[in-house]
Amino acid sequence: MPVTGDQQLLKQLNRMALVRQVSLQPGLSRAALADVLGLTKSTISLLVRELVDEGWLTESELLVTGEVGRRATPLHLDPSHLALLGADLGVDEARVVATNLLGEVLDTRILTYEDAGDAEACIRQATLALVKLAKRLGRPGANAPGRRVLGVGFGLHGAVDEARGILHHAPHLGWRDVDVAGVVHTHVAGSPLDGLPLYMQNEANVAALGEFEFADQSGTDPLIYLSIGYGVGAGVIVHDHLLTGLSGFAGEVGHTILQAGGPLCSCGRRGCADALIGLDSLLGRERPSHPALEHLFRRVAEGDAARCAAVDAAGRQLGILLNNLWAGFDPMAIVIGGPALQLGDAFIAPARHVLAAYAHAAMLQPPAIRTSHFGVQAVAVGAAALARYRVTRPLDVQTIARSSARGTSPRPAGLALPH
Repeated sequence: MPVTGDQQLLKQLNRMALVRQVSLQPGLSRAALADVLGLTKSTISLLVRELVDEGWLTESELLVTGEVGRRATPLHLDPSHLALLGADLGVDEARVVATNLLGEVLDTRILTYEDAGDAEACIRQATLALVKLAKRLGRPGANAPGRRVLGVGFGLHGAVDEARGILHHAPHLGWRDVDVAGVVHTHVAGSPLDGLPLYMQNEANVAALGEFEFADQSGTDPLIYLSIGYGVGAGVIVHDHLLTGLSGFAGEVGHTILQAGGPLCSCGRRGCADALIGLDSLLGRERPSHPALEHLFRRVAEGDAARCAAVDAAGRQLGILLNNLWAGFDPMAIVIGGPALQLGDAFIAPARHVLAAYAHAAMLQPPAIRTSHFGVQAVAVGAAALARYRVTRPLDVQTIARSSARGTSPRPAGLALPH
């Protein structure tokens, strides 16, 4: 399909292609970038000059190549001038962070909900915290100028319509059909975030982008991030693209069937991964909450026989799910994240054992299995990564905008999905 557009769009495509290439291969020179991207050296020089002036790129010491002529100047992403904001609207609390272009956390805040059932109040609380972060970032320091925020991302624990900024359903929060973008827009009016691009996605999707964009995993493609909290979800990246599916529900692996006729799931089916692996299933009759999870983790750490047996069984089911993801996507790596990591080897070791047995039977090498680089910050940092991911892919943003235009309700102006 041919790509068409005005000169401004084409220039932005070239600019962001250059940024992504430097992110993928730090230290490239202008001449090397011209060769890789197929652009003239004069065009590269012009774009680099602009990107350095704007704070995207920085130059390091000259490289001695032994060749006659001008020495090559290595280029890197600039960690000191620009910022990205991310928010994790979790089940028990919200977390907001600011990062630089490399994903290094500059500031973070953890917010306890006043009423987790009040979606608008929770979104407002997180939004106002983001506004405060932006104001702090914008103030010049003793030895550095203030930072400019490029964009804002939200990680939402449910099914998301990214094009319209709507959270369809967050089962563990009880939220349905929440206009997240509309609420955010209302509470950033007149603030430093007014008019900046806003992006939102499912929490597993943004966590996958955090690993892909920030955790030195850009060469790991395909990549799957498996999020295990009260429920189970996955973010899948293939050929540099986040797979969201026809309706935005791709990655809902918590409702893949692992055991025919197994325990009843909240969705009404039996034998779902959620019902066999999710922490909700391990809590038994206890109501999901931070204290309940801490009690579970403590009992397992203390070696409680019944709890350890339940965690071991969940771990073996996790091994089956890992095998199914391997068979379905053939990833280079599967990253496991979420609160369930606090169960430690009692949970992860049985999964690795089951996956290794399947691999041995098939005489194949399984994908690398590792835990999240960002730990408890994975979703919030991933939300910031979502902003970098979208800003540096202008055609993706145009596709989202076209999808939004086909929606039944218009997006508000200001801090909204870019158009």
